[in-house]
Amino acid sequence: MTRKRKKELRRLQHDATELWEHQQELVGHAAGVAREAGRQLGNVGREQVLPVVQDTYNRRVAPTLDRGAKLGRHVVDDKLVPIVGGVVGSALTAWDVANAKRQGLTFSQGRIVKKKKGPGLGSVVAIILGAAAAAGVLYAAWQALRTDDELWVADDPLSAPDA
Repeated sequence: MTRKRKKELRRLQHDATELWEHQQELVGHAAGVAREAGRQLGNVGREQVLPVVQDTYNRRVAPTLDRGAKLGRHVVDDKLVPIVGGVVGSALTAWDVANAKRQGLTFSQGRIVKKKKGPGLGSVVAIILGAAAAAGVLYAAWQALRTDDELWVADDPLSAPDA
């Protein structure tokens, strides 16, 4: 290689090294800007978005959930439990009498002499009450989600924060 070519290659290598250093500096600066933007976004979320979401939840969602829960409790406690209790009690008594007659057993002071196998009265009532409670919760959730189509939309659009 000639001296001229060697000199040009050294100059090109020096320029490439200088460009690499500038690019590394630029990438470092861009990372700093991205970190600051993330920090600012977190601040805006905590200071402006979160209060709006909490206020909307407290004004619109919580009352609906409370009404649904009260309605569910009312239905379960005042309507379902007495009806289910009477029906289940009558059905179990009829079941016990039929089993006793089929097995040739008799009642002794209102009780069957031989112990029966399978789920007892408490288990059946617990299953029915559990199903009713689940239905109440599903109804409350349905009420909460169907009441307002704009439930999650803020009343005032958010504007960019002043720098």
